[in-house]
Amino acid sequence: MTSSLLRPLGIYGYDSVEPIILAALVTEDPLLLIGRHGTGKTFLLNSLSEALGLEHRHYNASIISFDDLVGFPYPDATSASIRYLQTPATVWPAESVLIDEINRCRPEQQNRLFSLVQERRLQGIKLEKLRYRWAAMNPAGAEQGYIGAEALDPALADRFAFVVTVADWEELKEADRVRIADPRGDGALSRDGGVLLKKVEAARVRFAGLLAEPPPHVLAYACAVTTLLGEAGVRLSPRRARQLSRNLLAVLAVSSLPLKQLFQLVLQNSIPQFATGEQVSTDAIAAAHRIAWDSVTLDGREQWLHEFAREPDLARKARLLLKEAPNPDTASAAIAQFLATEPPERSYAFVLAVTPHLLDLPAGQCPVGAEGLADLSRAAAPLLHQDKVVAHRKVDPVNKDTPWLAPGRGSWVRTLTGYEEVEKLIEALPPAKRERAGGYLDAIVQKTGQIPAKASELITGFEAIIAAVKEAA
Repeated sequence: MTSSLLRPLGIYGYDSVEPIILAALVTEDPLLLIGRHGTGKTFLLNSLSEALGLEHRHYNASIISFDDLVGFPYPDATSASIRYLQTPATVWPAESVLIDEINRCRPEQQNRLFSLVQERRLQGIKLEKLRYRWAAMNPAGAEQGYIGAEALDPALADRFAFVVTVADWEELKEADRVRIADPRGDGALSRDGGVLLKKVEAARVRFAGLLAEPPPHVLAYACAVTTLLGEAGVRLSPRRARQLSRNLLAVLAVSSLPLKQLFQLVLQNSIPQFATGEQVSTDAIAAAHRIAWDSVTLDGREQWLHEFAREPDLARKARLLLKEAPNPDTASAAIAQFLATEPPERSYAFVLAVTPHLLDLPAGQCPVGAEGLADLSRAAAPLLHQDKVVAHRKVDPVNKDTPWLAPGRGSWVRTLTGYEEVEKLIEALPPAKRERAGGYLDAIVQKTGQIPAKASELITGFEAIIAAVKEAA
């Protein structure tokens, strides 16, 4: 779909997110709009219901009562169950529901709306005709200037498939500003002769086909970007990862825009934290998209490099290098990038664990090329004995009170914060691990001038890399 389906309905300023709006119509999954007052959120959703010919209900969550939704309860003729006296405002016959100002309702009302949004149920009763569940809200937080507008409960926010931030005046194109400012057509019904309905029905067929057999790159992208955002401090639930895949498939069914652009658009409008008041970095989202996209679209060499670069666990990174590197030159490129970007506590652990093993391999069997091996050797030279065994802590023969850990290196000062704890930690280790741990921590101290705060965790991680190297041998 290249031409706008919203503009003929008098809806302007939504071009950038139109594929998202159409995808929500195709899937019939819950849609949440976030924006400042007067940005057309309510108009958009009410207009969609008119264009699709839906039996529609529009509720203001700040003043709604439960009786407004379900009607007045009364016992049936046998007094064995409760029935509800329906009014023109009750939700039972509705095909679409808009819950306006959803973040202004009382907590107990939010709990009731939860089942409506998620399950299409009220009081445990299925709403048989309900298809579309839409909501709108102003930005939460006192700094936004909206008194009474609270952050949405995270569990409720996660039930909305799409969470769309609506453009304000300064973000609109000049032509759209003129159309929005034009008062002609106020109050007119949104009718397009059934064009939107036909397009949605056709796209729903395509969506069903994609859903029956999702393209592998869609699932791979959803998994990769969920992991990457989690590492950046933006948690997406397993449910959200599945929903993200569904969102991607839906947008593929409604739009012919370039895939990379579409995937980023879907990701930006599938983050529930925008409704919960959490601070989410748009740079983090863009970076996660870029890396995830590359990981599923690049060739084998570049894909492996991306996988190696984004793998946070050093033990798994060692396995990737030793067992899965496409070729020695690619492995060398990965080593160069790793040494240039990692902090000392991580790079030293990796170098100390991997380099001795690589140096012991027969010629022609090393998975790392000559350049990478040279980089590792230069990084390892200050840290290793000539026989490639890390030294254990010893006592300076001149000053027996000042311990030192690696041959030819400086001494630790007892006044360093954490000295006694680390000394006890190292002494409690078995001899082989004691030697390795002492040399590893000494390398960090010599580089940073301080004892690492989480020495125990670092040693555990270091030993995990050693185990991975032995397993790969």
